[in-house]
Amino acid sequence: MHFTKKLLFLFIFFVYLTSFGQESNEKEVLTIFTFEEVEKLQQQKAKPILVFIYTDWCKICYGMKRTTFKNKKVIQLLNEKFYFVQLNGEEKKTITFLGKKFKFNPTGTTTGTHQLAYELGAINKIISYPTTIILNEKFEIDFQLSSFLNSKKMITLFTNYK
Repeated sequence: MHFTKKLLFLFIFFVYLTSFGQESNEKEVLTIFTFEEVEKLQQQKAKPILVFIYTDWCKICYGMKRTTFKNKKVIQLLNEKFYFVQLNGEEKKTITFLGKKFKFNPTGTTTGTHQLAYELGAINKIISYPTTIILNEKFEIDFQLSSFLNSKKMITLFTNYK
């Protein structure tokens, strides 16, 4: 009888581990591109580009990364319909995009804004975080919103976009 309990326990434990492993394999992974990669990919297969502009200190941005961009349906639609690019609004690295070099513009000793973040994300000459932008296949801004987008709003945006 004691052997049967051990065997039953091992069997249940094995089934649990097997099903847990399958769940983690089914998780979709969000594909994130750079601006340089997107330029090349557009020549092969044109798709709109979703740009998410954030900063490391922005709690709302962090919330979107932790909730909206972890949602299975959001991930599926983003990977299927868009090229996804994340841009830190305070990025120090120079980014070449559409034949132009975009650099970090310091506004103080430790503060500043990246030129590309400002060019894409500024609304009425003001940039706020997070900002979500959709560029069409011609790299023109079709959509621009600076606020938190939950999964439901993001899915609605994706399904209603052209």
